[in-house]
Formats: sequence, structure tokens, C-alpha cells
Amino acid sequence: MRRRAQMSLHLPDPPRWGGRRPGAGRKPSAHPGLPHGCRPKFSSLPAHVTLKVRPGIPSLRTARLVREVERSFGAGCARPGFRLVHYSLQGNHAHLVVEARDRAALGRGMMAIGGRLARAVNRVFGLSGRVFADRYHLRILRTPREVRAVLRYVLLNSRLHARPVRKTVRLDPASSARWFDGWRRSARRAVGASGDAAPPATPVARARTWLLTTGWRRHGLLEPADVPG
Repeated sequence: MRRRAQMSLHLPDPPRWGGRRPGAGRKPSAHPGLPHGCRPKFSSLPAHVTLKVRPGIPSLRTARLVREVERSFGAGCARPGFRLVHYSLQGNHAHLVVEARDRAALGRGMMAIGGRLARAVNRVFGLSGRVFADRYHLRILRTPREVRAVLRYVLLNSRLHARPVRKTVRLDPASSARWFDGWRRSARRAVGASGDAAPPATPVARARTWLLTTGWRRHGLLEPADVPG
């Protein structure tokens, strides 16, 4: 028998996906947010972290939320390779001073602390869903002078936002200032004037890095009447 020639099968070319194309990708907006770049590498250093909440979230300085955050942070301020050492709650953002063993420990620790803060907000205000507006902003602290400046900025941040600036010196109840041991002697009177007795359980962990325990003190203890710039 005579063999017939095999007929070829013509298929359309597969679609070409990927690669750089003009106009591809997410379009720029008026509020692009923080870039999703790689976090810097480091080893056993303190860091200043800022978390901003979404518009429409009630003030983080609400008394009920402050108490709930203290309880929640106290239960999870320390984990392997990560410690929450100080914090300050402002109207629409929170400042944290943390210690982390490395970048991976920082990421896991911030996921846990951020989750605790978000759940506290939703519990107190009867909300659900996303709380934070964007990724957290991170600044690694490498020198004693940097650490002192950040401690002053975080623990006295309420005096920066107060308008007019309060003449009465009072440690911010929406922060870890009551558990801070780096105030000058005049701060003891401020603690007494606040009328708030520090609870037995602290919401923050004890610092372990040299920069946060000893190094920053070389530039002087903090004055509670200062207004950070």
C-alpha cells in the first residue's frame, strides 16, 4: 500500500507573557505608599519603626485602646530574636523602638506586634479588616547619638504634637515613658504628678543591646520637659 504523507498540525503561537513592555505594571497614583524594596541587612541592632493606620480609624490615643494595647504588648513584647523596648501611640500612627537579631527576626517580630496592635484596634472599636495604611517604615540605629535622638523623639512625641505645647510636665500615658529608666531626676516629680501608678506588668521588654542599655547615655539622660524637633 502506498503510504500517505503525514499532514502537519498548525497551532497558533503561544501568548508571550512577562518581560519589560511599555506601559506595563501598576500605574502611578497620588499616594504610592512605601516601596517594596528589600529591608537592609543588620545584626543585633535597635531600630525605629513607624506604623500608620488607615484613614477613618479612631485615634490610637483613646483611653480604652491604650489600656488594651498595654495588655496585648505585655503578652507578646519579647520573642526569639526580637524585643519591643519602647512605644508611643499618636492619633493616626505608632512609634516603636525594637531590637532584632537580624532581618528575618525583625520581619517575624513586626508581624506579631503589628498583628497585636491591629487586633486591639478592631476589638476596642468594633471594627474588622485591615488597620494599617501601608508597610511599616524602618530606620536602623547604629550610633549612640542616633539612639538617644530616637528615644527622645518617641517618648516625648506627644509634646511635639500638642498645640499649644503644654507647660505642665507629664509623662505620656499612651507610651512606655512610665517604664523608662533614663529620665533625669526631675522626671520623678513628673511621674508623681501624672497620678498614674505603673502597673506591675510592663508592656515592653528589657533592652539587651549595648546601644539601648548603655551607649546612648554617654550623651546625657533625657529631660521630660523637652520638645523634640
